[in-house]
Amino acid sequence: MRTSADHILASHAGSLPRPDELIAANRAREAGDASNGDLFQQKLRAAVGEVVRRQKDIGIDIPGDGEFGKSMGQRVNYGAWRSYSFSRLGGLDLGAPSPYDAMPRRSRPGEVVLTNFADRRDRARFAAAYADPDSGTSMGHRPMAPTCVGPLTYIGHDAIKADIANFKAALAAAGVEEGFMTSVGPASCSRIGNAYYKTEEELVFACAEAMREEYKAILDAGLVLQFDDPAIAENWDLINPEPSVEDYKKFTMVRVAALNHAIRGLPEDRIRFHLCWGSWHGPHTTDIPMRDIVEVMLAINVRAYSFEAGNVRHEHEWKVWQDVKLPDDKDHPARRGQPCHQCRRAPGIGRRAGSAFREYRRPGTGDRLDRLRARRPRSPRHRVGQARSVDTGCGSRQPSAMAVNRSSVGAVAGGGS
Repeated sequence: MRTSADHILASHAGSLPRPDELIAANRAREAGDASNGDLFQQKLRAAVGEVVRRQKDIGIDIPGDGEFGKSMGQRVNYGAWRSYSFSRLGGLDLGAPSPYDAMPRRSRPGEVVLTNFADRRDRARFAAAYADPDSGTSMGHRPMAPTCVGPLTYIGHDAIKADIANFKAALAAAGVEEGFMTSVGPASCSRIGNAYYKTEEELVFACAEAMREEYKAILDAGLVLQFDDPAIAENWDLINPEPSVEDYKKFTMVRVAALNHAIRGLPEDRIRFHLCWGSWHGPHTTDIPMRDIVEVMLAINVRAYSFEAGNVRHEHEWKVWQDVKLPDDKDHPARRGQPCHQCRRAPGIGRRAGSAFREYRRPGTGDRLDRLRARRPRSPRHRVGQARSVDTGCGSRQPSAMAVNRSSVGAVAGGGS
């Protein structure tokens, strides 16, 4: 990801409003009309070209394709960022409803399970508002989640190839140097029914392995890959009753391990991660505080992070960076499991001597995936928002910008997927 010497580079969260013509075309295709695929692709290509041009005109340095290749047949659709993957994965029964659309499920200490959508704690707490069509809390169209009935495989090669071609043509036409494309992370992708894998953990890793092909395709095309994985934070509200923070971290770190497995060997400096608590227009009184999951997020092996901070529920949470230190540059000796004689830091990413770690292995194998360390907060030597290099304490220097990165991606506009 490129940097700038004269300003903080601006980007955004990903999804942008679709034009009416594209919405109508998507609606027809979702209803089964595939009579003129060439005409649809022409409309999609033109829409992507226009949205990239508009982003450049308003000063977006690192634009996206608006997620226009992820079908939306309605103006309001909070699920397209994730549901697009249903048609790109083999092994799914699209007609078999998943547990997330069936009966509520209850968790207990030490045993965390996700309940169904209607049983989310915020929806239960504000049931009258969510049931009122005039309250403004509508979630719009939400497709039913499918059920996994066989080995998960990636079958979306033609779709991602078309998305990449449309976006790269738009970037070239607009004269834009760099762009990003979003892809759903395995924690969110795996929120489907499971009638094949022995455990939920195996399902999560299977999603990660299958979607890796899409991740590689985006990176191989020279684009920046952004993971949309709000489940890392949003799952908290899908657990009923509210779990302990430690149980939630343990549950979530399995999903972090799966994501790190999916991007093994891929260029970390071309990948960024977007986290949110769900961006629908409704109450958010049960969101987990950023402070409770920031170290979980930072365990993801990417170079940049973004998260919502433009609403009253989360606008204060930039203060977490007063106490939590961003991971050091990947070339720091501690990242290689070696002590640093200059800063006296023990091996591990920002890890203090004696801190705990959990080692995950891929389900069904003896292969060690990664050591995900439970890192304790360290006082930073810089404040968020200072677009400057900061001393990491061992003679190296690390850029900082806007609470989102450990390289220098810059300010992120917008909020949520």
